[in-house]
Amino acid sequence: MPKILVGDPIAENGLAILRQVGEVEERIGLSEAELVEIAPEYDAIMVRSGTKITRPVLEAASKLQIVGRAGVGVDNIDVPAATAAGVVVVNSPAGNTVAVAELTLGMMLSLVRKLIPAHNSVAAGEWKRSKFLGSELYGKTLGIVGVGRIGVEVTKRAQSFGMTVLGYDPFLSSNRATQLGIEAVSLEEIWKRCDFITLHTPLTPQTRHMVNADVLAQMKPGAILLNCARGGIIDEAALYEALKAGKIGGAGLDVFESEPPKDSPLTTLPNVILTPHLGASTEEAQVEVALDVARQIVDVLAGRPPQSAVNLPPLPPETRELIAPFLKLMEQLGRIQAQIAAGRVEKIELVYSGELAQNDTRALTRMFLKGLLQGQVDNVSYVNAPSLAEARGVEIVETKRGAIGDYSNLVATCSTRNDNGHIRTRQVDGTIFNGREPHIVSIQDLRVDIVPDGTILLIPNHDRPGMIGHVGTILGKHSVNIAGMQVGRKAVGERAVMIINLEEPVSNEVIAELDAVPDLFGARLIDLR
Repeated sequence: MPKILVGDPIAENGLAILRQVGEVEERIGLSEAELVEIAPEYDAIMVRSGTKITRPVLEAASKLQIVGRAGVGVDNIDVPAATAAGVVVVNSPAGNTVAVAELTLGMMLSLVRKLIPAHNSVAAGEWKRSKFLGSELYGKTLGIVGVGRIGVEVTKRAQSFGMTVLGYDPFLSSNRATQLGIEAVSLEEIWKRCDFITLHTPLTPQTRHMVNADVLAQMKPGAILLNCARGGIIDEAALYEALKAGKIGGAGLDVFESEPPKDSPLTTLPNVILTPHLGASTEEAQVEVALDVARQIVDVLAGRPPQSAVNLPPLPPETRELIAPFLKLMEQLGRIQAQIAAGRVEKIELVYSGELAQNDTRALTRMFLKGLLQGQVDNVSYVNAPSLAEARGVEIVETKRGAIGDYSNLVATCSTRNDNGHIRTRQVDGTIFNGREPHIVSIQDLRVDIVPDGTILLIPNHDRPGMIGHVGTILGKHSVNIAGMQVGRKAVGERAVMIINLEEPVSNEVIAELDAVPDLFGARLIDLR
């Protein structure tokens, strides 16, 4: 029987599943040195957040097939080292969904009914009913930023209270919004129209301090802000000032920029609720993540694919030589499509041509979707990307055909977006040169040659004399160093595109200046770092 090491306290329900298929040993609190010594004995390891599965442990674990994290985050597991060792890493991204959704609603109710100060008043021997006049959730408007698993569960519960729900998610299609009974809107509308705003997005460079002083100033007077997602999405200094000045009515935070939030001025305010990262801290959630991960360990040990792998399983030998070089390209194509235009993605079309079309391309599609959703959706992986896209109502269409033009293998990608009622399409094509080098070879049917790496400034324009000079002047004024540049066009005087490789990202101010130049339009910064 396979041997399974359990390195942290796990719910008995999960252990029972593991005992049905293997010999389970619970050894809590092991050091790295102790783990390295015993790792060669085990076929699977299951942990929570305490035990660290480092590169030396993985390199020593010669029999290891899978590491299971009973929870969401995998910061305590060296995922790249696991991938290099051929070890699958799984987690349980959905196990805490209901717990977080219920905490969000609990905070909303506590704030509007002033439950905590009312309790403190009664406990102090007072009876001041008029002091704690509250308001109702019924008839109010809730804005959900991030309509994934948790956002959907919050939607259901808010609607049961008679609330109107607005949703923002870059991958929320109109059809999916209709199914959920919500209105899909822009972020700006969320800030301006909602009585309550709850955040359910990952923390990325794009979402860090998403809620800042400017955003807080746009909110309705008396609006209540909630964050049970990730610390850092809110600028806490700006939030304190807005609460103190009465610009917004209250806030509920379960996560913080620094945890614990020592010496935070937010603790001094009466119109906030602060909890110590309790989102997943329910008995039911802990049981659910243990069951989820235990079942995935059983699947992997039986040779079946897991449901929530966070790294890429090995490719079948018969397709590895051809498909493997395209995996990184597909992920980068997805990341470019995610950043190339505004609006909600409604449809993705992938056309595989040449020898690729004669092979199983599901791994490539999964990698594209992983890149597309990455940074926008929590815990996206190679395995769960298709289901996450489907849950958001994104239509995926794959087509296969013979070789196109000069390329023995080519992947054409097209995204259809709904930008506040305007339907737009964006096309980006790529291939592999010299058997291993990914290249972007076409954007909006304009031929280019770009290595998809680093930071790229993409500037659609009309082909007019002086365009390059305008761009160079603006970038030079802002001390932006250009690492490389090229222009794609079909004919003199028609539409064109400039592609500029930068040493580092540019500010929104630079983008705005570029867009203000006649015949330059829609400049986009593509971050592939």
